[in-house]
Amino acid sequence: MSLLIVSLDTTALNIALPSMERDLHASTAGLQWTIDAYTLVLASLLMLAGSTADRIGRKRVFMVGLAVFTIGSALCSAAPNLEALIVFRMVQAVGGSMLNPVAMSIITNTFTDARERARAIGAWSAVVGLSMAAGPLVGGLLVEAVGWRAIFWINLPVGLAALLLTLRFVPESRAARARRPDPVGQLLVIALFGCLTYAIIEVPQAGLAAVAPYAAVAFAALLALLWYEPRREEPLIDLRFFRSVPFSGATVTAVAGFAGLGGFLFLSTLYLQNVRGLDALHAGLWMLPMAFLCFVSAPVAGRLVAGRGPRLPLLIAGVSMTACGVLFAAFGAETSNTTLFIGYVLFGLGFGFVNAPITNTAVSGMPRSQAGVAAAVASTSRQLGQTLGVAVIGAVLAAGVDASSYADTFVAAARPAWWIVAGCGLTVLVLGALTTGAWARRTAERSAQRLAPREGRDTAAAVGAGS
Repeated sequence: MSLLIVSLDTTALNIALPSMERDLHASTAGLQWTIDAYTLVLASLLMLAGSTADRIGRKRVFMVGLAVFTIGSALCSAAPNLEALIVFRMVQAVGGSMLNPVAMSIITNTFTDARERARAIGAWSAVVGLSMAAGPLVGGLLVEAVGWRAIFWINLPVGLAALLLTLRFVPESRAARARRPDPVGQLLVIALFGCLTYAIIEVPQAGLAAVAPYAAVAFAALLALLWYEPRREEPLIDLRFFRSVPFSGATVTAVAGFAGLGGFLFLSTLYLQNVRGLDALHAGLWMLPMAFLCFVSAPVAGRLVAGRGPRLPLLIAGVSMTACGVLFAAFGAETSNTTLFIGYVLFGLGFGFVNAPITNTAVSGMPRSQAGVAAAVASTSRQLGQTLGVAVIGAVLAAGVDASSYADTFVAAARPAWWIVAGCGLTVLVLGALTTGAWARRTAERSAQRLAPREGRDTAAAVGAGS
């Protein structure tokens, strides 16, 4: 249920963007911030939430997250202007940071058998497919019948129900040994993500000189993280995780896959409503082929990961997402209803296969005492990818589109952005081929052996089908 409201919020909100643009008099950059203010805060806090849950109790942190997310949703629904909406989206994100990685940690500590865990993660990931299927249609119906504010209302009953069910059914769990907070590392992560995103979003309007200081701060924060974290006994980000080739591959794949998703939803929503002139409901109906394929593919991917490992799902995902990007960039898929439909089907198929192998690979082979942190790194990669996808593709679109003839210049301005989507798919394809073999699994086993002593030689999670 927590994954449902977080994912549904993203897909339904994208359908509402043109309505919000008109109601709040927002620019393209303003629309980017309504999405990226949320994903940016989420990405910055996920690892802190994961380690905190391992330390003080996963159920406790999860319930706090549900409460804050629900309150943030209520505030968003009442936002009087764009600036307030962006602030309230940040409140939502603080709660959201305590949900998905903590839920994944709970699943990892409940299902200790590798095959059972892969199937459980496949079922959990299928909720993303459900939200992809329901989000555009539900969002379109709500926007047309009530207005964009109703997008946030649906989180209230679901959040409350999830809170009560968690209180009743979810057992408390925590790591055997508490990990100390890392405030310096946390501040460096916030500086890195925040300044990088600001520089990308604002450069089309403000210019390179104006955003150069922010880019410099982001680069300095990255260097400081790489120097500081290995010197801590209990770092926020244990860089030894990345000695596992499957883990590193899953991290980069998550960034690429979700960057493609963020860019795809942003471009498609603006095209369908601002260029084709469709209302929110009919735009949502056009998105259903993508959403349905995602919904159908996600559980299939989970079963494939459980039975055959992550390679085949990642290869299918990479080929489909790349083909979608090329179809739009090189062949103008928007110009024909048939090719537009095919493009949406290809992306839905690809994205449906990408989520389960990312999630399972990230937690396989890591000590269970660090399950929350490992899952949080994977979740951070997803949110960072979506943040960068919206920021980069939105900036490319803003630089090429002419506001005075928006509909006439949109398709040409979007072509470079679609090539970026194709590049994201190609990255998924290449990493799926390179990081899922026997050699890669051996690096995961060695990483687990190195990590276990720091956690008091806790039993490492078996490197199973998902590694």
